[in-house]
Amino acid sequence: MHDDRTQVEARLARVLDERIRPAVYPRTVPLDVTVWHAPGEPVPVEEGLAARGGPIAPGERWGPPWGTSWFLVTGTVPAEWAGKTVEAVLDLGFHTVTPGFQCEGLVYRPDGTPVKGLHPQNRWVRVGAPVAGGEEVRLHIEAASNPVIQGSRPFEPTALGDKETAGSEPQYTLGRLELAVFDETVWQLVADLEVLGELIHELPVEGARRWEVTRALERALDAVDLQDVGGTAAAARACLTDVLAAPAVPSAHRVSAVGHAHIDSAWLWPLRETVRKVARTAANMTALIEEEPDFVFAMSQAQQWAWVRDHRPEVWARVKKAVADGRFVPAGGMWVESDTNMPGSEAMARQFVHGKRFFIEEFGIDNDETWLPDTFGFAAGLPQIIKAAGAKWLLTQKISWSRTNKFPHHTFRWEGIDGTRIFTHFPPVDTYNCDMRGREIAHAARNFKEKGVARHSLAPTGFGDGGGGTTREMVARAARMRDLEGSAAVTWETPAAFFEKAEAEYPDAPVWVGELYLELHRATLTSQAKTKQGNRRSEHLLREAELWAATAAVRSEHPYPYEQLDRLWKTVLLHQFHDILPGSSIAWVHREARRTYAAVAEELTGIITAAQRSLAGQGTDTVVFNAAPHTRDGVPAGGAGARTEPGPATLTPGSEGELVLDNGLLRVTVDARGLVVSAYDIAADRETVAPGTAANLLQLHPDFPNQWDAWDVDAFYRNAVTDLTGAEEVTPLDGASVRVVRAFGGSRVTQLLTLPPGERRLDIDTEVDWHETEKFLKLAFPLDLHAERYASETQFGHFYRPTHTNTSWDAAKFEACNHRFLHLAEPGYGVGLVNDSTYGHDVTRDVRADGGTTVTVRASLLRAPRFPDPETDQGVHRFQHALLPGAGIGDAVREGYRINLPVRELPGSGEVAPLVTVDDEAVVVTAVKLADDGSGDVVVRFHEAHGARARATLEAGFPLAAAVATDLLERPLDEGADTARPHRDGDAVTVPLRPFQLVTLRLKRA
Repeated sequence: MHDDRTQVEARLARVLDERIRPAVYPRTVPLDVTVWHAPGEPVPVEEGLAARGGPIAPGERWGPPWGTSWFLVTGTVPAEWAGKTVEAVLDLGFHTVTPGFQCEGLVYRPDGTPVKGLHPQNRWVRVGAPVAGGEEVRLHIEAASNPVIQGSRPFEPTALGDKETAGSEPQYTLGRLELAVFDETVWQLVADLEVLGELIHELPVEGARRWEVTRALERALDAVDLQDVGGTAAAARACLTDVLAAPAVPSAHRVSAVGHAHIDSAWLWPLRETVRKVARTAANMTALIEEEPDFVFAMSQAQQWAWVRDHRPEVWARVKKAVADGRFVPAGGMWVESDTNMPGSEAMARQFVHGKRFFIEEFGIDNDETWLPDTFGFAAGLPQIIKAAGAKWLLTQKISWSRTNKFPHHTFRWEGIDGTRIFTHFPPVDTYNCDMRGREIAHAARNFKEKGVARHSLAPTGFGDGGGGTTREMVARAARMRDLEGSAAVTWETPAAFFEKAEAEYPDAPVWVGELYLELHRATLTSQAKTKQGNRRSEHLLREAELWAATAAVRSEHPYPYEQLDRLWKTVLLHQFHDILPGSSIAWVHREARRTYAAVAEELTGIITAAQRSLAGQGTDTVVFNAAPHTRDGVPAGGAGARTEPGPATLTPGSEGELVLDNGLLRVTVDARGLVVSAYDIAADRETVAPGTAANLLQLHPDFPNQWDAWDVDAFYRNAVTDLTGAEEVTPLDGASVRVVRAFGGSRVTQLLTLPPGERRLDIDTEVDWHETEKFLKLAFPLDLHAERYASETQFGHFYRPTHTNTSWDAAKFEACNHRFLHLAEPGYGVGLVNDSTYGHDVTRDVRADGGTTVTVRASLLRAPRFPDPETDQGVHRFQHALLPGAGIGDAVREGYRINLPVRELPGSGEVAPLVTVDDEAVVVTAVKLADDGSGDVVVRFHEAHGARARATLEAGFPLAAAVATDLLERPLDEGADTARPHRDGDAVTVPLRPFQLVTLRLKRA
């Protein structure tokens, strides 16, 4: 037989596209359309339904950027269509780009009942099946004219990302809005042909199955009369019955399809638009659930569920019913799908507390899985947090985006810094927006790395990022692949059902230890500095607010602001979403974030001040409040009292314009360029700065990645660098301080270098008036250390990365994340670098001509990408860093808290005893608060912070009736749980801890 397969395949493609798909709607009549353009922001549904608009016709322009237009479509079903299935087909002027990134709409009936969402791949609304003829059709469409931000040139700078700069030019041309007869048989034929047409491309040419399907497709095409597709569709389908009925081979890969619509809580749209995106998607999915009995849909992010409940109660009622039926499944147990690299320990814990509690309170559902398909890498501290929240599984696919190394597993156990292991799955379909195409399912089966020992993988199925969800076409394709020879077997299942099967079949899954580093999107650790500063500041203000409010409630019966703190926590958690905190959203999102963080800071400061005033008492003495977990200047951790004044520090001129700062512990030399050429540790009798180099060196790089401007920094940025050594001013100030002023490009930097008395620490305050474009600013510290690895703080501890690039895995980590500190050490000596708001950094090493080793640590300060925000980071920024010569890991931990938790001073009359004290400095308290249930119990969370075993005694500063170990949700742990068991003796509780172990204790007051 001649090889004619390419001819059959080409014939199939053209006939499907030009004849069969158009025949799904064989008869149409136009609908009448009017439109009312809402002024300003979106209006309530009842206002939009009542509005009176003017006529608009297909071909007319509508919709300014970020506008809302209410369309009213009316018409009458022709009498001759009686007995037919009829749909309204509504084209708002959709572009060919992906759903969720352009205009979209939500259809309502006149009584306000939501029908479904509209997007380019889901334009239909069922009118009747069958119709009687003569029915009056009246539908309202709340249409959002969201502009296309990623156009034909996907990373081109645009002013459309903020309504303040986007202008008023209409964005869309209205398409055809009409009633149409829906031919179910033709639609089913399309699904048959699509599935089989895609299948043949995945089958080996040498195999019989490919030729059997090809011949069946040829017979089906022969059976179709191209002038009467509807009349011959059934005959064509009959030609395909046998090949569609052939079952999958027993060894076929098993795919658990989960209906999905990953919705970015903000990205190329503002938060307010996501509220509507979630409602549109939820309306679509509840409608699909009603039509498709096997379909299951999962939605994560409790915040998004809360938006539906609070803003679209008419959609919420349908969602609640679908949840009760087990078809619309809460997933993930987090408040949002957050970034996991940058959120601090307590914030990461609260993502689970608030997310899980929402689903428990609303539906009685306690999630076992963590669902983070699109997060940009995973911190090594996360497994312990997942377990402490009562979950046991993790799903993500983002690591498949790594550009250097291919991850060796799809199903494995992930081990965190404390030894906790979480059963983890990376869907081998390599997307969280699967649309059930044959190539995707075949890729999942081929790509799956656990072949031979496991057979199950998961496919999140539906249009995502901007929402939309699963379509009826995807469900139809999945139905045909349920048991189809040559394909993986596809079944709709909940995430929990998948994980139960996957874990049962693979009990000895391999283990990956340490962070799950994404070899992409590294610049998200630096972009939008003010958003990152707002997050860091908010996290520490929340710590202070809870601590002092709890202390005041116990000590003076000051009212504890439960509801206020709950609301503020949720606001901060929302802004940790993986496109807000990473700095990869449009300008509107970050403009709003800056305003929100300022309001959060003001409100939290008010809570703190009110609580401290109730504690300080009357008087004129200065009462110093220390919220850090370590004693500072004689003031106990978590308490207040009088400060112990340290000794003096001096500044003296040196040779050649140098200035020498000396406090008896550390001698720092600043040269005429304002650079630190020496940081001499007097007690250790050794130099910290590498010979022939200078620290506090600002370095400027060109920064124009190949794509994903706000997200990426590519390794080649290091190929060119400008050392900013010119100084306009190097001025000694009162005390041991030096002011340094530099100018470069259109920018200006003012630094204050201070050697505080009594401290082995150099403080560096940096103010940058930043007006560069596509540049990357670093602050470098070359150190005289022989260190092959360095420690980075992460949630509830720290972990190590190599300073070398022995392997491609090491080399790929050329930009990485830390929280408050980095620590570098050789045996017997270490150096720390702490910060108040930066996350990105790099560490490199070199061997000098003298044989010594220079390890250079650089903090990433600012970038200036132009997409999606063309004005990223323009303006004034302030950063604080401190260099810690001679520091051990404990010093780095302590100083990291110090720089982020400055003391507060109030007039008063005496000391305030801490609510709790801990006798081991290695055990760090991260939260002191009242229990969320309003019982008045005191909740204390702490962890071992040095990476060693500890046995700590916690002393309650109040009469103690009981101490119970709990999970993060403050629920008592089961007796068999693998956790530290507290032993109470009076008001003291002793707890053994393994390295980095976190413990939550609930202390009942007597």
